[in-house]
Amino acid sequence: MIYASIVFLPLIGALIAGLFGRVIGERPSEIITTGLLMVAAVLSWVAFVQTGFEHETHKVQLMRWITSGELDTSWSLRIDTLTGVMLVVVTTVSSLVHLYSIGYMHEDDSRPRFFAYLSLFTFAMLMLVTSDNLLQMFFGWEGVGLASYLLIGFWYKKPEANAAAIKAFVVNRVGDFGFALGIFALFFVFRSVDLDVIFAAAPTVVNTNFQFAGYELDILTTISLLLFMGAMGKSAQFLLHTWLPDAMEGPTPVSALIHAATMVTAGVFMVARLSPIFEFAPNALMVVTFIGAVTAFFAATVGLVQNDIKRVIAYSTCSQLGYMFVACGIGAYGVAIFHLFTHAFFKALLFLGAGSVIHAMHHEQDMRQMGELRSKIPWTFAAMVIGTLALTGVGIPHFYGFAGFHSKDAIIEAAYAAHTPSNYAFWMLVIAALMTSFYSWRLIFMTFFGKTRADHHTFDHAHESPATMMVPLALLSVGAIFAGAVFKDYFIGHEEAVFWGASLFRGEANHILHEMHQIPTWVLFAPLIAMLTGFAIAWVYYIGAPWLPAATAKTFRPLYLFLLNKWYIDELYDWLFVRPAFALGRFFWKGGDGAVIDGAIDGTAAGVGRVTGRVVKIQTGYVYHYAFAMLIGVAAILTWLIYGGMIAGAVR
Repeated sequence: MIYASIVFLPLIGALIAGLFGRVIGERPSEIITTGLLMVAAVLSWVAFVQTGFEHETHKVQLMRWITSGELDTSWSLRIDTLTGVMLVVVTTVSSLVHLYSIGYMHEDDSRPRFFAYLSLFTFAMLMLVTSDNLLQMFFGWEGVGLASYLLIGFWYKKPEANAAAIKAFVVNRVGDFGFALGIFALFFVFRSVDLDVIFAAAPTVVNTNFQFAGYELDILTTISLLLFMGAMGKSAQFLLHTWLPDAMEGPTPVSALIHAATMVTAGVFMVARLSPIFEFAPNALMVVTFIGAVTAFFAATVGLVQNDIKRVIAYSTCSQLGYMFVACGIGAYGVAIFHLFTHAFFKALLFLGAGSVIHAMHHEQDMRQMGELRSKIPWTFAAMVIGTLALTGVGIPHFYGFAGFHSKDAIIEAAYAAHTPSNYAFWMLVIAALMTSFYSWRLIFMTFFGKTRADHHTFDHAHESPATMMVPLALLSVGAIFAGAVFKDYFIGHEEAVFWGASLFRGEANHILHEMHQIPTWVLFAPLIAMLTGFAIAWVYYIGAPWLPAATAKTFRPLYLFLLNKWYIDELYDWLFVRPAFALGRFFWKGGDGAVIDGAIDGTAAGVGRVTGRVVKIQTGYVYHYAFAMLIGVAAILTWLIYGGMIAGAVR
């Protein structure tokens, strides 16, 4: 019952707030949904401890679901250590976001609808991470897509929010198309969508090819790439990342929920869950590593010049997801999940801290209009600094560090041990770490230091957020400080094999967790040096010589505009896809609908109507007019019969 309760308590809250919110009122809707999420979070920690020590996979069958031909699947929950970790991440962050939203959204008149969407989102994510078959996973996968559309476009009267919601939905459909094809292919090959059946049979089709368009393609490599295509969309990897920054148009709690612990981590979870398939597709893993490294680098470069406080953190999320996929690509699945786990705490902390800043600044999000806020909102400042220390990976090797130090540095160490061609993954991640430090401390310096650039009214009235917003920041700060050190040995240390059990799979040739501990000493300090370098440059630019940013942007204007416009990928997509689609639509509209349908078919109908319209005029509604018309008709028929009979007689 404990696992079913964790999954369905958020759904119950969503139904109560969504269906009866107007009846019971705004405050009861907030309390019920938040209370149910907190109960689910407590139960999730209990389940996490149980799964971490039992090391077994449990299944809870809820009902028979689909039976059609060879397809026979049940609705059941798969409970193992990987599930336990994800339950903790999702419910903990979601419950804190619910609590935070009580204060942040207190002026909104549609709070019951908002809290219903939050709980629905959480339920869909829980269905995804507890799935025991691919159809159930796809249900949760599409459920978080729907809920994210509703949450990003929550302020539907705002055109930018509507556009961002549609963009997120459409871009994710591209990735989901590949994910669906991957599921179809798995069913075609293994005649099942049950995970255990697929995992057991996967070794039997290793190095098996099939023909497509005259080419010989490896089955597992093709399937893995299709599945990864879905992960690219959901986790905003390079080329399918464009929806993520625009999702900032939704309320700030939505940004924290989507970008910290739920939707964007679904792709990483999926690859880790399907590790028994990916492990037998080394070429696909190379693609995963390459895309992850490029994403980490690309997003970090764009984050250097963004001015919207939420967009800076959004690109940071995109970059950190790239780190996680690099870990998956080199076979260090436990390291990837470890970073997913720690990232949830400090990234939710940063987003909610940014929301507290925006709340204090009367909804101002441009960092160029901030400054000197540490004296106005000291507790928010402290929380943001803790989140930044965790994100940038502050720590001393073999001693202590914030959450990101243990997990992010472990990915960099594993990337070096993997010996990718020219060690490109390692160097891309180290460079990304330097840029992460720069833009993170740039955010802190522009927001909290220097003289204020806000108008006097806004700055004078800036104040700390209410307790409902500050308590989640305090709890997330504890996670950002201690989550890495406390759980390191279980996730990636000497106890990891026992901890993960059979929930993650590594092939016989996969020794990455052993090899990452055999790297040179200088590799251990490379991320630390990168972090300190980024901090120093940010301090010089925004504290020591604040005239430097403008001068640098002017000197390297083409590069500055290239980064400010996000590598012009949106413009490229507009040229490649949007404009041709509109042109094709206009052709069918003007040429097909206008010329053919309106001109030919509707034109013919209009001509007939003009002729018959004259006849219609005799429809007056008077009975004697109709009687007269009937008499004329009878006379005409009789005349025709008599005249026709006379002609027939004359012929005979």
